[in-house]
Amino acid sequence: MTADVWIPFDPADVPGLPASLDYRFWDGGPDFPADPADCAFYVVPYMKPSETAIRPLAAMTGIRVVQTLTAGIDHVQPGIGLLPPGVRLCNARGVHEASTAELTLALVLASLRGIPGFVRGQERQEWRAGFYPALADKSVLIVGYGSIGAAIEDRLAPFECARVARVARSWRTTERGEVHALTDLPALLPEADVVIVSTPLTEQTSGLVDAEFLARMKDGALLVNVSRGPVVDTKALLAEVESGRIHAALDVTDPEPLPKGHPLWHAPNVLISPHVGGSSSAFLPRARRLLAAQLTRFVAEEPLANVVLTTDQ
Repeated sequence: MTADVWIPFDPADVPGLPASLDYRFWDGGPDFPADPADCAFYVVPYMKPSETAIRPLAAMTGIRVVQTLTAGIDHVQPGIGLLPPGVRLCNARGVHEASTAELTLALVLASLRGIPGFVRGQERQEWRAGFYPALADKSVLIVGYGSIGAAIEDRLAPFECARVARVARSWRTTERGEVHALTDLPALLPEADVVIVSTPLTEQTSGLVDAEFLARMKDGALLVNVSRGPVVDTKALLAEVESGRIHAALDVTDPEPLPKGHPLWHAPNVLISPHVGGSSSAFLPRARRLLAAQLTRFVAEEPLANVVLTTDQ
């Protein structure tokens, strides 16, 4: 098979790419590397705005596969209607689990043990001794139990949590135990000391963490959002953290990037990281392995991994 592949990496840096394909480097720059109509396999540039990601889609009349380098596909969703029938959209399941799960644990531990306060104390030469909450013996609720949610639980295992409850779109069982449906959230939230949100952004989950959701969380509980900013109602969250009733650790916000002067920056008991869940040294080797494997399957006309939808035939 000979076909154009648009890829946001230097092909020489991706071991195992099939030699029969024609690779065109494009990382979202103003000029396209070739005629989009000739592109058969489009690897969406990583961490670029939605308007950049979807810009070439209308002209990609020969496209067969759109491969994101993200777990979520919300940034390409607006362009799906521009694609011809039969195009497979694949996500990057398997690329971000390690990075995102690591950051999740870092946010949980830093928030519970008071690390942000220690950093401020060090800057002021203050010795902030005392007792701080531990993750041990806490009840943790993971909302969004896909591959990232499961990776988070893998890393929670050594911390002697009292309980880990799991929630996904629908009920199922796993080797670790029951996964509750979203409809069980009202009963689960009051029992959790730490609520971790790792769900994809969909119509069903947009605004999921609203005033009612937050009101059901117990006093002093910690909310950790490593999914997408719009999953949490920012106004409702601000009301809760400003009252001091709950704490929050946010890798994603709404709006994003969080603008200067936004009240979340200075809200009490809020730790913010700048959407770096997947942006670690673990990203590149896993992304390269995924692309080599997917393109090898593509050339061999074998089923692709991580197909999340196929455009209407």
